[in-house]
Amino acid sequence: MRRARKTALRMSGVAGVAILGMVLAGCSGGGGSSNPSQENLDGKGPITYVQGKDNSNVVRPLIAKWNKAHPDEKVTFKEQSDKADQQHDDLVQNFQAKNANYDVVDVDVVWTAEFAAKGWLQPLTGKMKIDTSKLFKPTIATGTYNNTLYAAPQTSDGGLLYYRTDLVKTPPTSWDDMMKDCDIAKQAGIGCYAGQFAQYEGLTVNTAEAINTAGGTIVGKDGKTPTVDSPEAKKGLQRLVDGFKDGNIPAEAITYQEEQGRQAFESGKLLFLRNWPYVYNLAKTDGSSVVKDKFGVAPLPGNGDGKPGASSLGGHNAAISVYSKHKQTAHDFIEFLQSAETQKFFLTQGSLAPVLASLYDDAALNKQFGYLSTLKKSIESAVPRPVTPFYPAVTKAIQDNAYAALKGDKTVDKALSDMSAAIKSAGSGS
Repeated sequence: MRRARKTALRMSGVAGVAILGMVLAGCSGGGGSSNPSQENLDGKGPITYVQGKDNSNVVRPLIAKWNKAHPDEKVTFKEQSDKADQQHDDLVQNFQAKNANYDVVDVDVVWTAEFAAKGWLQPLTGKMKIDTSKLFKPTIATGTYNNTLYAAPQTSDGGLLYYRTDLVKTPPTSWDDMMKDCDIAKQAGIGCYAGQFAQYEGLTVNTAEAINTAGGTIVGKDGKTPTVDSPEAKKGLQRLVDGFKDGNIPAEAITYQEEQGRQAFESGKLLFLRNWPYVYNLAKTDGSSVVKDKFGVAPLPGNGDGKPGASSLGGHNAAISVYSKHKQTAHDFIEFLQSAETQKFFLTQGSLAPVLASLYDDAALNKQFGYLSTLKKSIESAVPRPVTPFYPAVTKAIQDNAYAALKGDKTVDKALSDMSAAIKSAGSGS
């Protein structure tokens, strides 16, 4: 949608200014400028919930359950595509159009700052406040911008290290130890390690994990000052570059997104794989998986100081549009999404990481989902990707330059310098 163009009114003299003032007062009815975040707080009625493709059939059963209990406040599901960038652009277009029919929207954790800074999300304060006391603490930060909660944690995610238990008895706890284990992979005639290294959002995730694990950061607390041109960040990115150079990361991994890595691991072609929890059940149950009973999960490898590596914190939150007419219903619906029964359903039906802390210590769930305790450690040590209102430009800067470094088209120093310059440009609005 095109932004409405401001029309410049040129009027000369005091009389012209006075006439303009009278016209504006008449148009506004004396009510002054409106603040949509203060409107419709008690509104109840039908709402629309907007989310990406429901591949695991989680959303529809939940909405059916809600609608049965709330016949006068029914929820309609607006299903987006399965592409994150298309989901983002769809939300932006409808926010810009002030579409009141996008009541509750599913927000990737990295979009919170951008949408909140533009005034599109309803602050979850006052009448809209939700109880966060039972939530997993790291997830609360993903919905927070400038110390205000704008999005309710709905599902979380953390990176895990999948490894072949028939070849490695004890998973590596440091990057250096994992690289030493690559000799085992060479003897077995398979690739050693892969993550997500194609030029897309997954590369931002993997680059951020490498940099954060090494003690570096990408953007300052103000969300716009680059901090990535540092010795720590260099150490992190250099590890990935060296992995490709010496073959410990197979050359074809430069094309890997999540699914290509999963398929390579399931077919027995990798010793180690960095991926999300969804891989666990598939690797156990896929008919084509040759590693069903030969793999385990561990936290991402760290620096050798006993601490796990810093996973990028994933997940999705539910936010209320400031333009919604039925905000009370929207508020009640997001509380329903955070209820214990719904959170358990997210896990059992869709292998989605819950945001309710108590579920991670549930004995029955831990027996059913063997990765749950490891995932808890991953999320506890996770670091959000850069929290910035300029995220689309920042992630592009990371992807473009990290990819060039991995391919050998830029040195690590040059890649980080260019990355820093691009982030600074994004923050300055130029």
